[in-house]
Amino acid sequence: MARTTSQNQNEKNKVGAFFLATLILWFVSVLFEIFFNKRTELLWIVAGACLFQIANWAIRSFVSRDPLFVNTSVSLLHSTIISVSVVSILVNQCLKNGSDGMFEHSQLVGGTWEWAYAALCFSCGYFAYDQLDMLFYRLYSGLIPSILVHHMILLVCFTLALYRNVTINYLILTLVCELHSIFLHVRKVRRMAGIRNAKSTIVRIEWVLNWLTFIFARSLTHILITVKLVADAPKFEKGVELPLALFGMAGMNLINVGLGIDLFNAFKREKSTENSNHHGE
Repeated sequence: MARTTSQNQNEKNKVGAFFLATLILWFVSVLFEIFFNKRTELLWIVAGACLFQIANWAIRSFVSRDPLFVNTSVSLLHSTIISVSVVSILVNQCLKNGSDGMFEHSQLVGGTWEWAYAALCFSCGYFAYDQLDMLFYRLYSGLIPSILVHHMILLVCFTLALYRNVTINYLILTLVCELHSIFLHVRKVRRMAGIRNAKSTIVRIEWVLNWLTFIFARSLTHILITVKLVADAPKFEKGVELPLALFGMAGMNLINVGLGIDLFNAFKREKSTENSNHHGE
């Protein structure tokens, strides 16, 4: 038993070392772009990573030292900031230029809505911070941790788009899913805080919002983006943009399926607990 535990620990160390090495390489590439290629607009990535690390320290110092609680709380902060940013960007674009042509291929691939670039950089900084936090506190499991793979794929896709200044608006649309992430993180923080009364009105409202945003802000949005990519495939120039976009969206849609199953199972568990408590009374 002890030998098995030791082997698992060694495997986890190797996995952590691999993802840490990829994160360091990513960070070096960002610094190279900023300092050697004079891409000062990428400083928003650094600003995002620093802000969320400061939030981490603040929560750890004044609220709780539980690594999972701290990590989830910072994730909630990111989802809230990015959701407000994305909605503001879309509304601002509609008010200034109207919705006509807003979702045309040329606009989604070659255009950049006001503040979209900064918002994408900011979110990229969060994923780098979160990857490091999860590695440092070992908030992952398995030989191929899905959360670490997810973050690595996002960092690659986001930074390539930022370096080449293409598909920025497409990626902003994918971040509409952060509206759903708010309620995922709220549920997690709420349960860690010991609030688990399934009959509570607040909890029931939370579940309604959780399902509505999962369906419309995450699942439907990502499906529509995938359909749009496939329909506009002939309009893409030769290069990595289309294959990378299709690969990224395929991954996101698969993750959404797994997330939906997990969400349904969690909902069933809470309902069964509610029914058990009701019969117990």
